[in-house]
Amino acid sequence: MFTGIVSCMGEVSALEPRGGDLRLHLEAAGIDALRRQLGDSVAVAGVCLTVAAQRPRGLIADVSRETLALTTIGSWQAGQRVNLEAALRAGDPLGGHLVSGHVDGRAELLDRSGDARSERLRVRAPRALQRYIARKGSVALDGVSLTVNEVDGAEFGVNLIPHTLLATTLGDLRPGAQLNLEIDLMARYAERLLAPA
Repeated sequence: MFTGIVSCMGEVSALEPRGGDLRLHLEAAGIDALRRQLGDSVAVAGVCLTVAAQRPRGLIADVSRETLALTTIGSWQAGQRVNLEAALRAGDPLGGHLVSGHVDGRAELLDRSGDARSERLRVRAPRALQRYIARKGSVALDGVSLTVNEVDGAEFGVNLIPHTLLATTLGDLRPGAQLNLEIDLMARYAERLLAPA
């Protein structure tokens, strides 16, 4: 489990194809903030991955075919910056919202505009996920916990405060960018509970 509060930013140093799967090599100046150990979970741009090997300034993780199909990882290149978050531990502050790191699909950034010192993003979710996004609910985009400001069909808006713009990769995004989208866990379970048995 994660909170959507980014621990540090890292960089993809290599992508190693392995028979349909991928071995991902990451480096980060703030890697110690991840408290990573072999077998630990780390959110990489919102995707929960397991530390397969440690490096002095980084880590290596394996990415399955399923994860490649649902996330943006398959389009990454060496040098790409990514948001990194250590797994939540008992007693840690829950500053964002509960995030599993199980990405539901890819969203597209449609537009961004200034709003005082903040930035407003307009994002389009896949149609199959639009019903799970609610005004004043939570979403995670590339692993960042955000509050939904408005919803119009498959499109929704979020606000990025100056700290988020500086401390995450969201400040670098341009229209057309693909984002890892995780809907709120509560929406998933509510649907399951309300579905006919």
